[in-house]
Amino acid sequence: MAGKLGLGGGPGSGGVAVRFSPQPQVLEEGEGELAQVAGLADCWSMDPAAPGAARSAGQGQRDRLGPGLHRQRLVCGEKGGDAIGPNPTDRGRPGSKRHLLTDANGIPLALILTPANRHDSKLLEPLIDAVLPLQQCVGWPRKRPDKLHADKGYDFAHCRRALRRRKIEPRIARRGIDSSQRLGRHRWVVERTLAWFSRFRRLTVRYERRLDILTGFHLLAANLICLKFVKRWFW
Repeated sequence: MAGKLGLGGGPGSGGVAVRFSPQPQVLEEGEGELAQVAGLADCWSMDPAAPGAARSAGQGQRDRLGPGLHRQRLVCGEKGGDAIGPNPTDRGRPGSKRHLLTDANGIPLALILTPANRHDSKLLEPLIDAVLPLQQCVGWPRKRPDKLHADKGYDFAHCRRALRRRKIEPRIARRGIDSSQRLGRHRWVVERTLAWFSRFRRLTVRYERRLDILTGFHLLAANLICLKFVKRWFW
């Protein structure tokens, strides 16, 4: 930890003050270095020591010196945080994953952050249930779409059953059957929205250890993305 170093300081400040003697002493020629060093005691003096001296780290703690004050503790930064797991697509490096649900235009409707090793199919139901009712031009607000397009990562029987229970027609790519050349005909809007999230430098690399702070930045980015659509439609 780096800080500013100041001169002076009153009682209890913990600083170091240097005082000079008003009458400088002149050493006569011929006196050795020992005399010069001894003369420093008359023209230089220091304030008393700080109220709390440094103490060694206790048992089971880091091999660092800690300050004597009970309210302060200097330790090295620890890696990791909430919702972090080994990324299978990046040689097992720790990271997080965005699970995103959008409409046909690419407007984000629901967002969930999980560790990078969490499978996509396990977050399908929480994503659908997280969608808030949307006001339509005519009729009651809608919360469930007519159909849902997803990639091969959601090609499981329990995902299709979960969609049918909610009266949503599943349009999920089938592994080993559907060609990869036709998978992006309807889902390219989701990939585009994910690319928009990656354009925010604060979200490209995770810096926050707390999940609530990281979620707040993602929600702010989602609001800015929605604002672009509003400007395009009404301004």
